[in-house]
Amino acid sequence: MGALHFGPADLIESVPPPGWYPTRISSCRWRTSAAGNQMLQVVYGIEGVSAVYARLAEYFVLEEGATSSLAAALARRRLAALYRAAGLSPNPGDAISPSDLVGAGLEIQIEPEPWQGRTRFRVVRHRPPAAPGRARTS
Repeated sequence: MGALHFGPADLIESVPPPGWYPTRISSCRWRTSAAGNQMLQVVYGIEGVSAVYARLAEYFVLEEGATSSLAAALARRRLAALYRAAGLSPNPGDAISPSDLVGAGLEIQIEPEPWQGRTRFRVVRHRPPAAPGRARTS
């Protein structure tokens, strides 16, 4: 095997500005939190950012174990908003099915937050994608 070399894109970590970005859900699966609660992990493939920031995970802790009932209720409400932004219409009693979200296109609003001495991003809100050929203004 020959020597490996860094490419120009490997050395640039241009941090994307806070704002709305088009994205596609690349994976969605059940996980267990460190506290033992069931949670949903959603991984977004973000368009138009450097490769370092092109994947972003969001977690929804949906059980009340170590989480307060308010936190679980807020997570469920955010998850319902994600479903709607992805073009789905959840109804009371519907099962939460990770496979329903995989491949869905939408827009997410991200903002930076410090984490372990680095900058990482968190998802603030979700919305349906802009209509083809029509750019959003905010």
